[in-house]
Amino acid sequence: MIRMSKLPLAGIRVIDSSYVFAGPYATGLLADLGAEVIKIEGPARPDFTRGGAFSGLLPDNDPQHDPWNRTSTYNLVNRGKKSLVVDLSRKEGREVLVDLLKVSDIIVENFTPRVMRGWGLDYPNLKKINPGIVMVSNTGYGRGGPYSSYPAQATTQEATHGLAAVTGYVGGEPSKAGQSFVDFLAAWAIVNAALLGLRHRRRFGEGLWADIGMYQLGCYNVSEYVLDYTANGAAGGRIGNRHRQYAPQGCYRCAGNDAWCVLSVRDDEQWRALCEVIGHPELSLDTRFATEVARRAQHDVIDEVIGRWTATQDKTQAMQRLQAAGVPAGAVLDGKDLHFDPQLVARGLLETVDYPRERNMGSRRIIIGRPWRFSAMAPAVQGPAPTFGEHNREVLRDVLGYDEARVRDLENAGILADKPTKARPIPDLTMDERVKLGRLAYWEPDYKRKLGIG
Repeated sequence: MIRMSKLPLAGIRVIDSSYVFAGPYATGLLADLGAEVIKIEGPARPDFTRGGAFSGLLPDNDPQHDPWNRTSTYNLVNRGKKSLVVDLSRKEGREVLVDLLKVSDIIVENFTPRVMRGWGLDYPNLKKINPGIVMVSNTGYGRGGPYSSYPAQATTQEATHGLAAVTGYVGGEPSKAGQSFVDFLAAWAIVNAALLGLRHRRRFGEGLWADIGMYQLGCYNVSEYVLDYTANGAAGGRIGNRHRQYAPQGCYRCAGNDAWCVLSVRDDEQWRALCEVIGHPELSLDTRFATEVARRAQHDVIDEVIGRWTATQDKTQAMQRLQAAGVPAGAVLDGKDLHFDPQLVARGLLETVDYPRERNMGSRRIIIGRPWRFSAMAPAVQGPAPTFGEHNREVLRDVLGYDEARVRDLENAGILADKPTKARPIPDLTMDERVKLGRLAYWEPDYKRKLGIG
């Protein structure tokens, strides 16, 4: 790939007033593309990923003197940004934000609708301050409708937008699909909205407001069930790993501890190929399994045969043998597997970030890079995530032109901060204790050497 000397968003300034996953990951991607991203937090309102349930782990499980700067989730999604910590609950802090908005191109925020409106910074007022600004609002239910004032997070919205109703096993309870699934749908929607907003401004000379409702994103991704009900009156339901048309399809235990492989047979040709691979070619001639309808009816019987074969196979080798025969299959990879997966390595998804010596974090590998590649440029993580309030003075002096006296007054008044006044606690547990409590499946003591990082 050819690396461009100038990334496409160089010269674009983004104000990131968002928390947790969706907005921060989206603005992290914008930073990868060259934008100057200024992350805003409050002295008493640090990002949730700096502590508590969303924080992940600490480097070497060591909190040191500033655990809020060291959590894995925060550092993952906030790479390449600048940090401005300013108290927006106070008039002087909001004046700083207004001054920033005057000289910025994009703002990403995920407050409930009443907050920006209460500050006089909803879009009708914001475009009076800066007619060219692109505003991207990411909320649970959007800015209109009876649910618009409800706070939300992706883990609850999997219920309200219908995904949980169709996720789980037959006869079982509704289930989550994963960790904050809708947050990442929202993150990509935010990136698209921000870029479309810039395109709109370039063509028409004015900014744009994108009002993203995560509820709608979730509904969009269960659209086949919505359509099935609209057209056929079918309410859908939980079917586990099976498929309403293809058979067999499932997730099968392989040799080793918690090792699995998935496969999906879509037609008679793949069925014959599967039978050959698992050593039972006679099944392809068995009239009990002659059609897709018949195979669905006999799914339990087929699963037993497949399971006996996969139990003798390494999960990766099972995937490779099935794929070589033309049967769609995939090994179930865990966090450790992903670091060494040759496909992800070849695609360059895993990137290593070197931290300044004074942060005592060494080199760390970023897992979530970008899900796409370009033919004429190679965006990359532009640097580590910032410490809390690391760029307060840089932003106020260099970007806004404040003099030293004004900056000092804001510091003395507690409008600015470089340490949280209310740090969220981080569980003080050994790695073995985390495994015992079920928070980790296992851990690798020799991970640094195996990853080749310091």
